[in-house]
Amino acid sequence: MRVTTGLIGSLALIASLAAAQDRPAPAPLTSTGDVPAKFTPPLGVSDYDKRVVMMPMRDGTKLYTVIVVPKGVKNAPIILTRTPYNAKSRANRSDSASMLNTLPLADEPFVRGGYIRVYQDVRGKFGSEGDYVVTRPVIGPLNPTTVDHVTDGYDTIDWLVNKANLPESNGRVGMIGSSYEGFTVVMALLKPHPALKAAVPESPMIDGWMGDDWFHYGAFRLANIAWLGSQTGYKGEGKAPPTGGWDDYDNFREIGSAGDWAKKSGYDQLPFWQRMSGHPAYDEFWQGQDLVKLLKASPSDVPTLWEQGLWDQEDMWGAIQAWEGLKASGKLANNSLVMGPWRHSQVNREGRSLGPFQWNGDTAAQFRETMVLPFFEQHLRDGPPANLPAAAIYNTGENRWDRFAAWPVACEKGCPSPLRPIYLQAAGGLSFQGSGAGGDSYVSDPAKPVPHLPRPVNFDDGRWGDWLVQDQRFADGRPDVMTYRTPVLTKAVRVSGAPIADLWARTTGSDGDFVVKLIDVHPAENATDPKMGGYQLAVSLDIFRGRYRKDVANPSAIPAGKPQQYRFRLPAVNHVFKPGHRIMVQVQSTLFPLYDRNPQTYVPNIFFAKPGDYKAQTVTLLRGGATPSAVLLPVVE
Repeated sequence: MRVTTGLIGSLALIASLAAAQDRPAPAPLTSTGDVPAKFTPPLGVSDYDKRVVMMPMRDGTKLYTVIVVPKGVKNAPIILTRTPYNAKSRANRSDSASMLNTLPLADEPFVRGGYIRVYQDVRGKFGSEGDYVVTRPVIGPLNPTTVDHVTDGYDTIDWLVNKANLPESNGRVGMIGSSYEGFTVVMALLKPHPALKAAVPESPMIDGWMGDDWFHYGAFRLANIAWLGSQTGYKGEGKAPPTGGWDDYDNFREIGSAGDWAKKSGYDQLPFWQRMSGHPAYDEFWQGQDLVKLLKASPSDVPTLWEQGLWDQEDMWGAIQAWEGLKASGKLANNSLVMGPWRHSQVNREGRSLGPFQWNGDTAAQFRETMVLPFFEQHLRDGPPANLPAAAIYNTGENRWDRFAAWPVACEKGCPSPLRPIYLQAAGGLSFQGSGAGGDSYVSDPAKPVPHLPRPVNFDDGRWGDWLVQDQRFADGRPDVMTYRTPVLTKAVRVSGAPIADLWARTTGSDGDFVVKLIDVHPAENATDPKMGGYQLAVSLDIFRGRYRKDVANPSAIPAGKPQQYRFRLPAVNHVFKPGHRIMVQVQSTLFPLYDRNPQTYVPNIFFAKPGDYKAQTVTLLRGGATPSAVLLPVVE
């Protein structure tokens, strides 16, 4: 038995030694490490071909461009997006052999339609060569170089429609993009390439001082300041510096002015911050970048579909102003406007709701599939007419789309209906009827600013996208928020156009801001959804910096104690105040930390106000008589 066991053990040892001789020796460590120069996971057989091209511009700079072509396609139209937000990632929602799953959600109609999709990094960002300049101005006084987004857009399209470069195309290009990408679409319209046959600028950055991104009527948007570091501090992805504790209301209040914040965070090193903070008024720096003015001076014949969110918290100004400007220039035939119930860029995502409000289906998908795709099919493929109206605007009171052959329905002049003033009344009343003279006073204290959201406020807490539909009851009742409301409505009041705030006020200070909110107050009782009982929905609101009441280019101190008029346009609405609801107007002087605080004592540049400049002041809203404060409503009879 012992002999047999030993024999078996010997045989096993021999077999083991033989196997070891057949096994390859362990690979030694290499000096290059374990990360290969290129690693490509196998995805299977894809239904598309993805090409990366360093596309040459006229000055020799090469721009990183991703071209996604459906396999086997011929004579296909091209959809182009020029972006500062990384073309590589924009063109890769997921690693997939399916083009439908590879490209973003908003591209799904184009994939199903057999389009060639192109994404390109603007110069100086991510994979592209050259110098990056924030919303690079057109060639001229603000841009002494020989290139801009006009030339880069032209050169890109010229390359794409060259059959030697892209033989699968039909030689027609459409451009689309939201926000900054919408800005690059608009720039391409200033001197369009002949092959640019259709354009869809979505919430484009058009005028950064009047109401897009940086300012609203001179009040600086602190909420967007962190974008500077991530966008201009790095060629690729960047991170904004931490602001401190969780409550940005405290963080920004304790730091002081926007200039103090920039110094603390290191943003005062950034060239764009230096340029922007040196131009707090609407001077040549901002006027020279106003794309409405440039579009009107050189209107194109390219069919253009302008998109604007009714609650866009970032770029509320551009699309509607550009469309109105082109309409005034006689270009209504090739320009259409769509305004949906969306936050910023929500049009490229799911659009069934915003905050607690549910819409009639996926309104963003409706836009993409029933408006954008037919629009491109018509102009890039000679498809049937898209049958778009002059304006398609979502009715946020009756929860449906309205189509208009002419819009706005009510305005100051040239519309079917005039604006109707709804007046601030005594005892917090609000009425279409005038009243006797009077006034309501409140103390605006920069040390206790009115927040734009219930505290704590953190710009990364998930509420940034829908803060404009926040229930305003958190502000109603504060002693520094003046609230006026109608009796319960017995019949519907429909508004369709842009309201105008027309305030008369005195202040003990020499500067100050005015925030005006037009609010739909829901019935107090709602058995179906109790938490919506009494909801105060701001259908339109904005802020105006008082020093610009006479001239946005030349600020002036407010004479203390003397009545002054503050008149400014509010964002457009298409809404119905239903029976059982009330119309409300709230007026206040701070909206923080969304907007920087006005010191309320006149200083040359609020960006660099000192702690001692910030002082509480008493503001008196004047009612009736020769100074009747009101909101002019675009009421449709």
